[in-house]
Amino acid sequence: MKRPVTSFLFALCTLLAPHHMSADTDTRERNATSKKKTLMQKEIEKQMAREKKYAKEQKFYMGKEYDLKSREVDPETLKDIAPIVPDYEHTNEWGAAENE
Repeated sequence: MKRPVTSFLFALCTLLAPHHMSADTDTRERNATSKKKTLMQKEIEKQMAREKKYAKEQKFYMGKEYDLKSREVDPETLKDIAPIVPDYEHTNEWGAAENE
């Protein structure tokens, strides 16, 4: 009696296994595809952030964001400043002019 039951169970498993396995395979493939899409989307977002940063840096380096007008020196104001004349005798004491 055990033999017919075992044969029946074996036949049943043989018939149902491909269906069950195909469902598992299909689920695994969907999960793998989903993971790939998620990773791809993350990489795309990272690359877009890099490109945005690069564009901002290039705009800065090209001088489009420089505003140095407030830091310009009026040449007329420099005429009032007395020139600084170095004291060569004093520099000889510490050896700055030894090569002359």
